[in-house]
Amino acid sequence: MALFIMICLAVLAIDQLTKLYVISHMKLGESITVVPYIFSITYAENPGGAFRILAHQTPLFIAIGLLLVIGVVAALLYLPKRDVKLTLSLGILTGGVLGNLIDRVRTGYVTDFLDFHIWPVFNFADIFIFIGIFLLFVILISPRRGAVRGR
Repeated sequence: MALFIMICLAVLAIDQLTKLYVISHMKLGESITVVPYIFSITYAENPGGAFRILAHQTPLFIAIGLLLVIGVVAALLYLPKRDVKLTLSLGILTGGVLGNLIDRVRTGYVTDFLDFHIWPVFNFADIFIFIGIFLLFVILISPRRGAVRGR
């Protein structure tokens, strides 16, 4: 559980500190070109989910975030054996969810700023959520050591 908490806190710190930097150094809608036509830092507020779906459904997103965090913590408490890979993936996922959850509770929207021009603007919490889900998927589809293989 200590590893899970450390991962969550590290992910949460990266997310919240980068958002704080953008909020305190940029105006809403301002964009700073990093790589012309490819990548910019663009300060945006997203009241919805991925791709701005279900905009202004903050209570729904807060409920989903809380349920996910509670579910992950409960699963970690009741899993019979400790799996570092599983702990890593769930820690990254949960830290990302907490990052966006804190935004939604505090402001009603999520602060986004990573702008690749061909994709909607997003933030580090979104990246961590994606990475956590991807790692979890890889873990779940990987054959287990010592598992009996079918004929």
